[in-house]
Amino acid sequence: MKLELKHSLSVKLLRVVLLSALIVGVVLSCAQIVFDIHKTRQAVANDANRVLDMFRDPSTQAVYSLDREMGMQVIEGLFQNDAVRMASIGHPNETMLAEKSRPLQQFPLRWMTDLILGQERTFTTQLVGKGQYSEYYGDLSITLDTATYGEDFIASSVIIFISGVLRALALALVLYLIYHWLLTKPLSKIIEHLTQINPDRPSQHQIPLLKGHEKNELGVWVNTANQLLASIDRNTHLRHEAENSLLRMAQYDFLTGLPNRQQFQEQLDKILVDAGRLQRRVAVLCVGLDDFKGINEQFSYQTGDQLLLALADRLRGYSGRLGALARLGGDQFALVQADIEQPYEAAELAQNVLDGLEAPFGLDLEDIRLRATIGITLFPEDGDSTEKLLQKAEQTMTLAKSRSRNRYQFYIASVDSEMRRRRELEKDLREALAKNQLHLVYQPQISYRDHSVVGVEALLRWTHPEHGMVPPDQFIPLAEQNGTIIALGEWVLDQSCKQLREWHDLGFSNLRMAVNLSTVQLHHNELPRVVNNFLQMYRLPPRSLELEVTETGLMEDISTAAQHLLSLRRSGALIAIDDFGTGYSSLSYLKSLPLDKIKIDKSFVQDLVQDDDDTTIVRAIIQLGKSLGMQVIAEGVETSAQEAYVISEGCHEGQGYLYSKPLPARELLAFLKQADRLKSLTM
Repeated sequence: MKLELKHSLSVKLLRVVLLSALIVGVVLSCAQIVFDIHKTRQAVANDANRVLDMFRDPSTQAVYSLDREMGMQVIEGLFQNDAVRMASIGHPNETMLAEKSRPLQQFPLRWMTDLILGQERTFTTQLVGKGQYSEYYGDLSITLDTATYGEDFIASSVIIFISGVLRALALALVLYLIYHWLLTKPLSKIIEHLTQINPDRPSQHQIPLLKGHEKNELGVWVNTANQLLASIDRNTHLRHEAENSLLRMAQYDFLTGLPNRQQFQEQLDKILVDAGRLQRRVAVLCVGLDDFKGINEQFSYQTGDQLLLALADRLRGYSGRLGALARLGGDQFALVQADIEQPYEAAELAQNVLDGLEAPFGLDLEDIRLRATIGITLFPEDGDSTEKLLQKAEQTMTLAKSRSRNRYQFYIASVDSEMRRRRELEKDLREALAKNQLHLVYQPQISYRDHSVVGVEALLRWTHPEHGMVPPDQFIPLAEQNGTIIALGEWVLDQSCKQLREWHDLGFSNLRMAVNLSTVQLHHNELPRVVNNFLQMYRLPPRSLELEVTETGLMEDISTAAQHLLSLRRSGALIAIDDFGTGYSSLSYLKSLPLDKIKIDKSFVQDLVQDDDDTTIVRAIIQLGKSLGMQVIAEGVETSAQEAYVISEGCHEGQGYLYSKPLPARELLAFLKQADRLKSLTM
């Protein structure tokens, strides 16, 4: 902040000092001039008396002897003085013995001096004889012109006035400089430091003590100002702390430090707005402790508070998966899982929370276990507002407690039933391999060059003792999520390679085995070693094992996938990209990856005769594969028309119900023998 020059204290001070000095100088000069007027008047009278004294005796002799000539000589002597304008010698009642006069002198300022000194002044002295008897003979009279004195007076007055004013101004300037040096300049420095002070943190910048002013009024002022700034900073800090404390009390739970219901609702409002814009699901989980009142009564309310604190810390451990976490009050907590795709993700989180409560809380040498019931609502299915979702989650939790505890429940019964079935399947899947519930079926792959069987695709099947046949699109994602896919994948590779070895030993040495790899398997570091071990164990020739990877799986981590595919290629396996056309891979990625075959997804093949778009896509994929030097196989061929089209476009192989459904190993062996006989007959 800069002061305008006209508002500066220095400028104001300079004005005041100069004006005051000017007035004082003028007043003093005028007083001096008045005094000089008096002195000039006195000088005129003194000069006149001196002249009269000089010429008194000669004038007395002339008038005593009536010597006119002598009288004129005296008069001429008087006129040697320029100030004498008129002179006379004689008795006043008689004719003058001698007299003379001359005109008044002229100069420009005479009008002024005439007002001050008068135009002329007349002086007379008596002429008397000497002796015992002093006889009076007449008078000697002179009239002095004041012009000469006036000129000197004017010159002197001008000098007095100018010098007086200049002396006053010079003194004023000196005083101003002293004042500026001692006061104004230090104040300017103080103001400069004041402008650098941060209003939010005033004590961070202290005003320094000015050299030479440590003990005077400025020093005291600086010290007082610094103390005041420090006090303001402390008070501001205390006020902010009080405001933050009030804000936390209004928005956060006092005991656990988690957001309270009000803050939770504000957070959930924002999450729902984003989810609505992105068209994503949101899960709201209301966690209510089971029989927490009994724990308070058995131990103490202080122990209950400690348990709530420990539970809040344990729930914070899920913060990486949560969009919001809050304590609704009492023994109820709320969790928000944002940006989910399927309800099972919320079910997994709920089960993790319940499983996490299995570990006891160690308090005061006591191991205390907590159990909880969780109500779950989903956005947008169960409600489109915070109030509805939270209210329904609490109602669901209360309803679940009235039926059975230590579990979770969805607001919609069908979703809850589906999630429970999913959880049961996931649990059963962990034991399916050990209980021999899994088996492989094989679907032939036909070469369009001679319609011979060149390969089979191994497909995993699960026969559940209660639910019957479980589709792969249900249990494969479960296996990927719970980690069992690695063990299942190794089992499938082992069984496929073992079966292929048997068929090779039976004479089908040119047969190729295709095995699907999940995304989790593809990015598993041990995969190349496992594949290489099986190829060596079962003495399979190079290029007899074909590993199919999905397009979306490749795109998740293209660099890691490329490294693993290269290692698999070195072990002798073929690499096929499955479900091609359903992902977002680019031509540059396809060129850089070690791929041998492109598999057209069955969704394009099924409608290619009726749908022009699918026809265009299939044609483009075949042309792309041929241009890259890759084999192209059409999946899901079910009609002769479909087969005819893909063959006409140059597709190399086909697979689908037109040739055979997936068959167990024994039935597929019969299919291979029949195909071999048909081939022999046509040759």
